[in-house]
Amino acid sequence: MPRDGGGEITLSAHRPAPVVLYFYPRDDTPGCTTEAIEFTAALNNFQEAGCTVIGVSRDTVAKHDKFIAKHALGVPLVSDEDGAVCEAYGTWVEKNMYGKKSMGIERATFLIDGEGKVVREWRKVKVKGHVEEVLEAVKGL
Repeated sequence: MPRDGGGEITLSAHRPAPVVLYFYPRDDTPGCTTEAIEFTAALNNFQEAGCTVIGVSRDTVAKHDKFIAKHALGVPLVSDEDGAVCEAYGTWVEKNMYGKKSMGIERATFLIDGEGKVVREWRKVKVKGHVEEVLEAVKGL
């Protein structure tokens, strides 16, 4: 997947280390910003546990670069512009906001072990306390 700053990220390149792949709706919105800042704040703890954290949205790489610069984010962000990764993980879903239905990314997180298998998933994530819960799961691997 294309990543912020240029280049690409593949999950297989991180093996045999585990990876946290978190999906979020859009750069620079309140919940998404809080989540990215909290993952950045805990990044050293994830790295000490031998784990990489990667954020995924359908925003462009250019938007990711602006988002990272604005909030001093340390988590790599990948662009899934065509939605293929969201489809593969089942995070492209119908949403209902104030009676209006639309398609969008469900906030979700996946913990992928060193063999590339999803060993834990969190759906319809509430941001508060989420990063700590994910970190505990990583430490439990």
